[in-house]
Amino acid sequence: MIEVQIENSWKELLGEEFSKPYFSCLVEKIKQEKREGIRVYPPGREIFRAFNLTPLHEVKVVILGQDPYHGEGQANGLCFSVSDNIPFPPSLHNIFKELKNDLGKEIPKSGDLKHWASQGVFLLNAILTVRAGQPASHSNYGWERFTDHVISTISNKREGIIFMLWGNFAKSKKSLINKDSHFILESAHPSPLARGAFFGSAHFSKANQILASMGKDPIIW
Repeated sequence: MIEVQIENSWKELLGEEFSKPYFSCLVEKIKQEKREGIRVYPPGREIFRAFNLTPLHEVKVVILGQDPYHGEGQANGLCFSVSDNIPFPPSLHNIFKELKNDLGKEIPKSGDLKHWASQGVFLLNAILTVRAGQPASHSNYGWERFTDHVISTISNKREGIIFMLWGNFAKSKKSLINKDSHFILESAHPSPLARGAFFGSAHFSKANQILASMGKDPIIW
């Protein structure tokens, strides 16, 4: 099995995936790019940050992204999130605008969503790495197979999880989720390309209402 720096409960659940040929091939492709001097985001220590901040037993909400931001210093291992002192990408800015409209939360100074992750919001990109300046450049490397397995694992091992599916790509993962055991909230993508269709979805308040109905603590968004 390839040694992956990932939280122990996830490592136990996903160990078989790490030992499969496709995953070894995926790792080798990324290592080869780095040997060739190609910059890959996020940094290696942050590739599995979503898993390390949100163990499976703590997951309450899953938000699915497509792949990491491809600008310097942006990607930090959590979908839609950027590190401190990095300007907000348009999608993240729209997420914060919707949060203000929905719950009256002022737009924060930092775009790092680690405070969501620490409360049980699993911020998963379907593709966990990207070449600098080349969006979706690591699609078809094998990450989608891995993260599809992750989504299925959450669906099978847990109950009452709220899945937020923003945009057509995220919605395409619905077939991996047991709709009888979980809650699915769908909307347009927060990207400006959706022409504002994301606004008014009220997913943040809806998620907290669902959590309250199950006797769980709401998320402090």
